[in-house]
Amino acid sequence: MTEKKWVNILLETLGCFISAMGVYTFAVAAGVPVTGVAGISAILYRLFGMPMGLSNVLINIPIILVCYKLLGRAFFLRSVRCMFFFALFTDYVLPFLPVYEGDRLLATICGGVVGGIGDALIYMQNSSTGGLDFITMAIKSKHPHLPFGNITFGAALSIILLNGVVFQDIDSVIYGLILSFLSSYVINRMMFGFSSSMLAMIVTEHGKMVCDIIDEVAERGSTILQGRGGYQGDEKDVVLCACSNKQLYAIEKAVKKQDPACFIIMLQSNEVHGEGFKRLELGKTEEK
Repeated sequence: MTEKKWVNILLETLGCFISAMGVYTFAVAAGVPVTGVAGISAILYRLFGMPMGLSNVLINIPIILVCYKLLGRAFFLRSVRCMFFFALFTDYVLPFLPVYEGDRLLATICGGVVGGIGDALIYMQNSSTGGLDFITMAIKSKHPHLPFGNITFGAALSIILLNGVVFQDIDSVIYGLILSFLSSYVINRMMFGFSSSMLAMIVTEHGKMVCDIIDEVAERGSTILQGRGGYQGDEKDVVLCACSNKQLYAIEKAVKKQDPACFIIMLQSNEVHGEGFKRLELGKTEEK
């Protein structure tokens, strides 16, 4: 096994532990509903004392059989590994550690942030903990343009409402929505936000000069599009460049110094695919 695979397994394991901590130590301890199969397992745990890890594995079996072909063997095996790690931590490790017994809102915030960090670490290794993750990963593989955190949040709503109905606790629905929103936000930020880029659109009469400046100050490639002024019909160059926030500041400063008349538009880009930018693929069938 290569060093990279060992690192991936280590990060998967760490992600499973953090995710389980967010669920068991914070959310379940405070009676806050969590999402997906873990949410159903939490309901069974609170009603009948059924171990969360065991019920999580049992409920996952039919979902795994349905989603196996769509997500592929390699992703399936990684996810099964994470599923058992999650069950192990939930049933045999975290019960022997202290749980949070403080304010319910703080438990909700901590559960959402901690759980989101753990889930993001798992997803970033192109894996999951099974259950609803399999379904959302399948949706993501079919519709890659959809933000993953948003899919997760949408799929979670039914479990949160079910928890509120079963325990007749309207407040828990509100807390569950807060937890799910925070978790989804953290997932999006960790998976895409920290590596998100800026897109600079520079309207100028000196396209080649602007490209040379971008290459000099940021070592980034750029593209020149031909444009035309809407009022007088003058020909313009529109220079496009994808870069980081820091690089954009340097580009703006350098370009404005050489061409004060240029017009610069700065746009946020959640994902950039191409040389020099990291691309995260989820649920692919290739062996790693």
